[in-house]
Amino acid sequence: MSATVHKTHYADPSSFRGIIMLSAWGLALVLASLLFLWLGHFLDELLGTTPKLMIGLFCLAVAGCFIELYQEALNILKGT
Repeated sequence: MSATVHKTHYADPSSFRGIIMLSAWGLALVLASLLFLWLGHFLDELLGTTPKLMIGLFCLAVAGCFIELYQEALNILKGT
């Protein structure tokens, strides 16, 4: 009878880094969106410009997070 040898393959730690970075950026996107929505709502009530600042600051938060996420992805792909 021959013995069967099973090799254990461990996942590459760098693959987990990418997953963690993406989940961190997802959390940052949600938190920034909520913070800027709240700030825009507060400023709209203070200044009387009902949805304008809330929508503008929300779009600014989302665009900023996506720009930072894109730059982080480029850095990961370049290996820096």
